Amino acid sequence: MISKTNQYAIRAVLYVAQNQQDAPVRANEMASELSLPPNYLSKILHALARAGVLVSERGPRGGFRLAHPAEEVSLADVIGPFDPVGEQRGCLMGRPECSDEAPCRLHDDWKKASDPLIDFFQDTMVADLLAKADK
Repeated sequence: MISKTNQYAIRAVLYVAQNQQDAPVRANEMASELSLPPNYLSKILHALARAGVLVSERGPRGGFRLAHPAEEVSLADVIGPFDPVGEQRGCLMGRPECSDEAPCRLHDDWKKASDPLIDFFQDTMVADLLAKADK
């Protein structure tokens, strides 16, 4: 349902949020702990840093930290650099113009299915997932 890149991004941000207390989290450590391809993960982490989700610190003690508190980072923020959530629903029938005002035959059904998913990504914060992981 969501791309592997988005899954990796969510896993990486959660890992950073859980492990950034004493020092930034190093990409190679994260790749090893999460069993993710290091080069692919590095590209994801740098895209998240460019998007303002993470902060990248250089040097021997460098790594990644959340740019904002976990309570302020939504899943939409995390996957947004790869697949912007809700910006463009896309018409399942391939029409260039499909909206409430000019709907295709599937518009209403697709909207009913996709709106809750969009809401989930926009309303779920990294802190929410961390709290559930502690249970």
